[in-house]
Amino acid sequence: MPIVAMLLVGVLSSCSADTDSAEPVVANSSYETTTLTSAKQSLAAESTISELKGVNLGFAENFVILSKTGITDVYKSDVTGDVGASPITGAAILLKCYEVTGTIYTVDAAGPLPFRVTNATRLTTAVGDMQTAYTDAARRSNPDFLNLGAGSIGGKTLTPGLYTWTSDLLIPKDITISGSPTDVWIFQVAGNLSMSAAVRITLAGGAQAKNIFWQTAGVVTLGTTSHFEGNILSQTGINLKTGASINGRMMAQTAVTLEMNTVTQPQ
Repeated sequence: MPIVAMLLVGVLSSCSADTDSAEPVVANSSYETTTLTSAKQSLAAESTISELKGVNLGFAENFVILSKTGITDVYKSDVTGDVGASPITGAAILLKCYEVTGTIYTVDAAGPLPFRVTNATRLTTAVGDMQTAYTDAARRSNPDFLNLGAGSIGGKTLTPGLYTWTSDLLIPKDITISGSPTDVWIFQVAGNLSMSAAVRITLAGGAQAKNIFWQTAGVVTLGTTSHFEGNILSQTGINLKTGASINGRMMAQTAVTLEMNTVTQPQ
């Protein structure tokens, strides 16, 4: 009997050890690994997604285009949402009033007539919040994906999370952003963001453009007839080539350039 009991104890101990063991999985693709059971992996993934909060745009959320140094335009663009520039004079906004379904705000009386509204205080608040939002997005740490695709993400499906690229980012082919209506995506780009001509971003699974944030230190260029989704927070310029469209916001700490584009504020 003592021998049988010892054998049973050995078997039970072995079963317990097998149940708790698992292969290491990547918890943070930049460097961190940990040992988790499949159930714990699922819970960890859900926790990471739920903890990622969207970027608070503050008062800047009321604008579809916001710039510090002006908005150029090649006629005719179709912009849905409010537009503004500050501290540059209103004369640096070259959009015509009938290209905008919304209000064009300027810091002074020099601006598109007849429907521009002069409100320097509103613009100062919005631009300040735009800069705060950029800083918030840039300072997010512990990315879920580091340098995905070595900086070229054509053909990929992007799930919710924090993405970081330490250099330029290229979108040479169509991509899909897939997730639920409450999921959040933050894309940090240390260099320029370039989207090739005729390339499209498609949303799937209920993903919403208002929950997608592209923070770029460099210039953003959307190629001819391309289509983009999400809010762009750029430390430099945002350039849309002929016929490009965006469902999102364009917030630049320098200029925004348009060439017969369709710009729609996300709901």
